[in-house]
Amino acid sequence: MAARKTSKGKSRKRSQKSERPLIIQLARLCLVIGIWSALALSMVVAWYAAELPGIIDDPHFERKYAVTVEALDGSTIARYGELKGISIGVEDLPPHLIYAVLAIEDRRFYSHYGLDPIGIARALYNNLTSGRRQGGSTITQQLAKNLFLTPEQKLKRKIQEAILAIWLETQLTKDEILSAYLNRVYLGAGSYGIEAASRVYFGKSAKELTLQESAIIAGLLKAPSRYSPQANPQRAAERAKVVIAAMKDAGYISEEEAKNSSLRLDQETRPVEGTGERFYSDWIVSDLTTLTGELPSDMVVETTMIPDIQNAAEAAVQRVLTESGEAKKASQAAVVVMDTDGAVLAMVGGRDYRTSQFNRATDALRAPGSSFKPIIYLTALEQGMRPSDMVVDEPIKYGRYRPTNFKNEYFGEIPLEFALARSLNTVAVQLAYNAGINNVVNTARKLGIKSELQHDLSLALGSSGVPIIEMATAYASIARGGYVVVPYGITRIKDTAGRLVYERAPFASDRRIVSEQAIANLIYMMEGVVQTGTGQGAAINGYRIAGKTGTSQDFRDAWFIGFSGNLICAVWVGNDDNSAMKSVTGGSLPAAIWKETMTTALRVAQQRNTLQPMYFNHPTPKSIDSLINRLLAEPATNQ
Repeated sequence: MAARKTSKGKSRKRSQKSERPLIIQLARLCLVIGIWSALALSMVVAWYAAELPGIIDDPHFERKYAVTVEALDGSTIARYGELKGISIGVEDLPPHLIYAVLAIEDRRFYSHYGLDPIGIARALYNNLTSGRRQGGSTITQQLAKNLFLTPEQKLKRKIQEAILAIWLETQLTKDEILSAYLNRVYLGAGSYGIEAASRVYFGKSAKELTLQESAIIAGLLKAPSRYSPQANPQRAAERAKVVIAAMKDAGYISEEEAKNSSLRLDQETRPVEGTGERFYSDWIVSDLTTLTGELPSDMVVETTMIPDIQNAAEAAVQRVLTESGEAKKASQAAVVVMDTDGAVLAMVGGRDYRTSQFNRATDALRAPGSSFKPIIYLTALEQGMRPSDMVVDEPIKYGRYRPTNFKNEYFGEIPLEFALARSLNTVAVQLAYNAGINNVVNTARKLGIKSELQHDLSLALGSSGVPIIEMATAYASIARGGYVVVPYGITRIKDTAGRLVYERAPFASDRRIVSEQAIANLIYMMEGVVQTGTGQGAAINGYRIAGKTGTSQDFRDAWFIGFSGNLICAVWVGNDDNSAMKSVTGGSLPAAIWKETMTTALRVAQQRNTLQPMYFNHPTPKSIDSLINRLLAEPATNQ
């Protein structure tokens, strides 16, 4: 019995002795692995940290310089590049803005040392369980990335980011880190920093943001474009509610404050920029570097655009094309409104900027049709003809060229003024032939048309493509009494500190390009176009209007260009593919757009006390004999 006990006791002792070395071995193995792992990690960290001195010595904040384009009244038309607001410290910001950012981005910001193990663990858990990617970066890590690193998702970058975050915590105070982050973070709409975003979205300083506005701004940090209050107001409101709930959960605001805030998140932000008026601002910035060279800093560009006139032109295009465009197979339109000093007051480059940014007012070459005829008549008047001179309207032939009148109507012997009022093709071609095509081209050049022109008789009927803005310039030179007009839109350029970079010198050319008598006669005849001819649809009660309709071959282009006093408006209607419209003439859709736009433009000019009388105060055109009385009694063709 005793022997058996002794045997069992020895067996247990041997078993215990054999287990101890195994535990010790495992412990030693773990220790060795831990040491080697620590050494390996240290080597990796040291390897990636070797680049840090150079990175730290060269912090970057790369962005495109911002250009803010302003209308004549100081309102913002559009912004280009990336806008950075002035630096602002957390001590100057409202507490609820700071709380909103901390609640949604980094609640333990003031307690961690650059890295947040709890936040990292939570992000890993959520990534594994929900399948949705969630970041665990602290505000310090995000600042380190913005200052020193690229956004690429690589292990090297994440390790360097963590190292730099810890380093930043040793170099800066928490408030300094948070201030630097808020002044650099991208918040959409080309804005960097809290101050820039506040001015873009709410039109005021970040110091003045309410609790609700602060929640909207903080909500942008996750995805600026997705939660933009301009582009996606509903998503922005929903995201702001999440921020408000996070603030309440973190104890930053009371339940009552959260409840009241959620009821007011439907407030309006500043309107979305960049609809029709972007055609105007694109034209402005396209020529900016010729005035400033390479942009040295953020710039504010002051222009001649008048918002009320711009809005009226856009509305007229939309209304007319919506009501009649489909039935008439007309899909596009362009408008330029100009002063006789060359200031471009409004520009519409197409029906919808969001679907097509091509500026038809400046870049499209469209056949002006009969709207080119005033240049033909002016050339003839320069050579001594008068409005009352008789010409013969009949079928003609010049070699193989056989121009015909609209609807093949011919009036026989008629005065020159009647031929222009009715836009008779045969008379225009005869005048061009007799005056000489080279002389016609020279007249066009003097008036401001720079585009290539065909040196043949078809030019008399406006066959050569010309940009709308060049046709507007030619008519402006006529309206100004035969003096040179150079179109412009920029008056001053300043940097964001208010320092003047460029200012347009006053320009009023005293160089007469055609004789006063010829211009007086032409304006007299162009008034007749509106009073008794093809442009009657553009007449505005109480105003003297001079203008000309234009329709190219097969109704591919339709124009009305006219002026009253010192205001000129050019309108084109057509299709981008140059397809034919359904009997759209210059006296129909273009005249309707012109009348609606100019009614507002004339009213605005009167309110601003800038409307001038017609250059020549001659009588309204009237027929000179019984023959013309009879002819004018017949309906005018809307050519």
